[in-house]
Amino acid sequence: MEQDHKKFMQMAIELSQYNVDNEQGGPFGAVIIKDGDVIARSANRVVPTNDPTAHAEVAAIRLACKELGTYNLEGCVIYTSCEPCPMCLGAIYWARIGKVYYANTKKDAADIGFDDHFIYDELELPMANRKLPFEQLMHDDALQVFKQWQRTENKTDY
Repeated sequence: MEQDHKKFMQMAIELSQYNVDNEQGGPFGAVIIKDGDVIARSANRVVPTNDPTAHAEVAAIRLACKELGTYNLEGCVIYTSCEPCPMCLGAIYWARIGKVYYANTKKDAADIGFDDHFIYDELELPMANRKLPFEQLMHDDALQVFKQWQRTENKTDY
């Protein structure tokens, strides 16, 4: 089993190396495994796709969901070349991935310019004190849709 862990992590690291070698963006790679099989793999795709959400983990999750035909990745594990950022961690939780294996730490990432600490700091602040302004609009109208969803009997809970 230890050999498999190393093999899958090596794949994630090779994806990150590919990005550096080919000037494709950040040095990050991720591989999703289910029952010992590679379901999806991706390097960071932010630069080539002009998509700030196309981190390696999110891109791999999108590919795995497409491959398996589901939004629920229970039974899968993810190997990532770096400890996930807040966005990727949220996506991993929402996808219900069972375990995360990582190589570099968030401190290692911060040391090369990929520092997400400000996001963690912002989440602890009341909305009024955050750097990004928030303003609530049309709450009553939007709440009606939530109430309709709540009453809907034939809905897919996720």
